[in-house]
Amino acid sequence: MVTTKLSLADYLSLDDGSEGRCEFVDGDIIEMPPESPRNVLISMFLIQQFLSYLPFYRLRRADTEILVSGRLRIPDVMILGEELAVALEARGRSTITEEMPPPLLVVEVVSPGKINEDRDYRYKRSEYAVRGIPEYWIVDPDRAKVTVLTLVDGWYEPEELGPDGVLQSPQFPELSLSVAKVLSPRA
Repeated sequence: MVTTKLSLADYLSLDDGSEGRCEFVDGDIIEMPPESPRNVLISMFLIQQFLSYLPFYRLRRADTEILVSGRLRIPDVMILGEELAVALEARGRSTITEEMPPPLLVVEVVSPGKINEDRDYRYKRSEYAVRGIPEYWIVDPDRAKVTVLTLVDGWYEPEELGPDGVLQSPQFPELSLSVAKVLSPRA
């Protein structure tokens, strides 16, 4: 059985009325399963923390696609710059395209499983670097760490923080978060 790959233009023109989360990778539509309750709490906690420093319209949580290296990804949390927030509001679809500025910060909360680890640690890391996203956090509850990646000369420089660490954002220096609290927001 031969399956036809979709072009990006074909994918973007689809409107099946579905509200399911999908990513578009190499011509295939990849349906994303619902997030775990723990991952939802972590991303909601981060949004709550960012609301202390930013207006709500510059924050996105698992609801906006970003085009990176010909793929559409849906990060768990994104912080938009003012110019990007305005450009996105003018579109009919919540999709950040290549001609738009990159987000200031992208956060991925790693779901259990080797495929998810590879996607967040390897593929998205290189895709987000090529897209020019200045800061990328990988929150990994199973490994009890947060990796802060800062873009320097086209490559990410990582800083790994364990549960005793304090997360300081290069993009938002006023923000200071306990890694333990990020990993277990109900604690």
